[in-house]
Amino acid sequence: MEATDPAYDAFSRKCPSRNTLEHVTGRWGALTLGALYDGTLRFNELRRRVDGVSEKMLSQTLHALERDGLVHRDARPTNPPRVDYRLTPLGTEVAGRLLALIHCVEGRQDEVRAAQERYDEARGGR
Repeated sequence: MEATDPAYDAFSRKCPSRNTLEHVTGRWGALTLGALYDGTLRFNELRRRVDGVSEKMLSQTLHALERDGLVHRDARPTNPPRVDYRLTPLGTEVAGRLLALIHCVEGRQDEVRAAQERYDEARGGR
Protein backbone atom coordinates (compact mmCIF):
# COMPACT_ATOMS: atom_id res chain seq x y z
CA MET A 1 0.00 0.00 0.00
CA GLU A 2 1.09 3.56 -0.68
CA ALA A 3 0.68 6.51 1.67
CA THR A 4 -2.10 7.79 -0.58
CA ASP A 5 -3.96 4.49 -0.30
CA PRO A 6 -7.28 5.12 1.49
CA ALA A 7 -6.43 2.19 3.79
CA TYR A 8 -3.86 4.52 5.38
CA ASP A 9 -6.24 6.94 6.99
CA ALA A 10 -5.31 7.52 10.63
CA PHE A 11 -8.85 8.72 11.31
CA SER A 12 -10.11 5.21 10.51
CA ARG A 13 -9.99 2.81 13.45
CA LYS A 14 -8.59 0.05 11.22
CA CYS A 15 -5.63 2.07 9.99
CA PRO A 16 -2.31 0.45 10.97
CA SER A 17 -0.66 3.85 11.17
CA ARG A 18 -2.46 4.46 14.48
CA ASN A 19 -0.05 2.17 16.31
CA THR A 20 2.96 3.99 14.91
CA LEU A 21 1.37 7.35 15.72
CA GLU A 22 0.86 6.16 19.28
CA HIS A 23 4.52 5.13 19.56
CA VAL A 24 5.77 8.39 18.04
CA THR A 25 3.46 10.89 19.73
CA GLY A 26 3.37 9.39 23.20
CA ARG A 27 5.42 11.28 25.76
CA TRP A 28 8.32 8.83 25.90
CA GLY A 29 8.37 8.08 22.18
CA ALA A 30 8.51 11.73 21.19
CA LEU A 31 11.18 12.55 23.76
CA THR A 32 13.25 9.49 22.86
CA LEU A 33 13.16 10.33 19.15
CA GLY A 34 14.01 13.94 19.94
CA ALA A 35 16.93 12.92 22.15
CA LEU A 36 18.36 10.68 19.43
CA TYR A 37 18.11 13.39 16.78
CA ASP A 38 21.55 14.75 17.66
CA GLY A 39 23.26 11.37 17.38
CA THR A 40 23.88 7.92 18.74
CA LEU A 41 23.37 7.28 22.45
CA ARG A 42 23.83 4.34 24.76
CA PHE A 43 20.88 3.24 26.88
CA ASN A 44 21.93 5.02 30.08
CA GLU A 45 22.90 8.17 28.20
CA LEU A 46 19.46 8.17 26.63
CA ARG A 47 17.82 7.56 29.99
CA ARG A 48 19.65 10.54 31.50
CA ARG A 49 18.71 12.70 28.52
CA VAL A 50 15.01 11.77 28.76
CA ASP A 51 14.69 12.81 32.38
CA GLY A 52 11.99 10.94 34.31
CA VAL A 53 11.65 7.87 32.09
CA SER A 54 11.98 4.55 33.90
CA GLU A 55 14.33 1.87 32.64
CA LYS A 56 11.37 -0.39 31.85
CA MET A 57 9.46 2.31 29.95
CA LEU A 58 12.52 3.37 27.95
CA SER A 59 13.20 -0.26 27.04
CA GLN A 60 9.58 -0.74 25.89
CA THR A 61 9.68 2.52 23.96
CA LEU A 62 12.92 1.61 22.19
CA HIS A 63 11.57 -1.82 21.24
CA ALA A 64 8.42 -0.27 19.74
CA LEU A 65 10.38 2.38 17.84
CA GLU A 66 12.86 -0.21 16.58
CA ARG A 67 10.02 -2.44 15.40
CA ASP A 68 8.49 0.53 13.56
CA GLY A 69 11.78 1.13 11.77
CA LEU A 70 12.52 4.46 13.46
CA VAL A 71 15.41 3.41 15.71
CA HIS A 72 18.36 1.15 15.01
CA ARG A 73 19.82 -0.89 17.86
CA ASP A 74 23.49 -1.80 17.49
CA ALA A 75 24.58 -4.45 19.99
CA ARG A 76 28.29 -5.18 20.07
CA PRO A 77 29.59 -8.39 21.64
CA THR A 78 32.12 -6.74 23.95
CA ASN A 79 32.66 -7.29 27.63
CA PRO A 80 30.57 -5.69 28.99
CA PRO A 81 28.20 -5.64 26.01
CA ARG A 82 27.80 -2.27 24.31
CA VAL A 83 24.43 -1.26 22.86
CA ASP A 84 24.02 1.95 20.91
CA TYR A 85 20.80 3.47 19.61
CA ARG A 86 20.46 5.79 16.64
CA LEU A 87 17.74 7.00 14.34
CA THR A 88 17.14 5.41 10.97
CA PRO A 89 16.56 7.74 8.01
CA LEU A 90 12.81 7.44 8.62
CA GLY A 91 13.36 8.12 12.33
CA THR A 92 15.41 11.21 11.49
CA GLU A 93 12.59 12.59 9.35
CA VAL A 94 9.96 11.91 11.99
CA ALA A 95 12.15 13.26 14.82
CA GLY A 96 12.80 16.45 12.89
CA ARG A 97 9.10 17.09 12.59
CA LEU A 98 8.53 16.24 16.25
CA LEU A 99 11.30 18.60 17.32
CA ALA A 100 9.64 21.42 15.39
CA LEU A 101 6.46 20.74 17.37
CA ILE A 102 8.37 20.40 20.65
CA HIS A 103 10.16 23.71 20.07
CA CYS A 104 6.87 25.38 19.15
CA VAL A 105 5.23 24.18 22.36
CA GLU A 106 8.26 25.14 24.46
CA GLY A 107 8.36 28.59 22.90
CA ARG A 108 4.68 29.24 23.56
CA GLN A 109 4.56 28.08 27.20
CA ASP A 110 3.92 31.57 28.54
CA GLU A 111 0.75 31.71 26.42
CA VAL A 112 -0.24 28.17 27.41
CA ARG A 113 0.21 28.91 31.12
CA ALA A 114 -1.78 32.13 30.85
CA ALA A 115 -4.59 30.25 29.09
CA GLN A 116 -4.52 27.56 31.79
CA GLU A 117 -4.75 30.20 34.52
CA ARG A 118 -7.70 31.90 32.79
CA TYR A 119 -9.43 28.53 32.35
CA ASP A 120 -8.90 27.53 35.97
CA GLU A 121 -10.00 30.95 37.26
CA ALA A 122 -13.17 30.83 35.18
CA ARG A 123 -14.05 27.47 36.69
CA GLY A 124 -13.39 28.35 40.29
CA GLY A 125 -9.74 27.33 40.48
CA ARG A 126 -8.22 23.89 40.44
